[in-house]
Amino acid sequence: MIRVAIQQTSDGKIMSFTMKGHANFAEHGQDIVCAGASAVSFGTINAILQLTKIKPRIDQSSDGGYLRFTVPEQLPKDVEEKVQLLLQGMVISLQTIERDYGKYIHITFS
Repeated sequence: MIRVAIQQTSDGKIMSFTMKGHANFAEHGQDIVCAGASAVSFGTINAILQLTKIKPRIDQSSDGGYLRFTVPEQLPKDVEEKVQLLLQGMVISLQTIERDYGKYIHITFS
């Protein structure tokens, strides 16, 4: 199962997210849940990097079973708003996958 943990501030801003595990929906290369979650998360990270030019902390394992993205502190307000909008879009997309494939992906908020 893919476990996604979204860490938020007290006012609901996303500070970081962590994805761990493998969906095991199908064989490697055929797993649409894994492919979908990966496309959404890496697409979001790439969009943030390209559109905001921030330097977040990104940690990942070589086997693809771990990804952590941390938003830098004290961003300019306009940049922070863009980052938050993109991250909120990612969460909505992941929740859509979770709704249809809840046995294979689970999202938590803290």
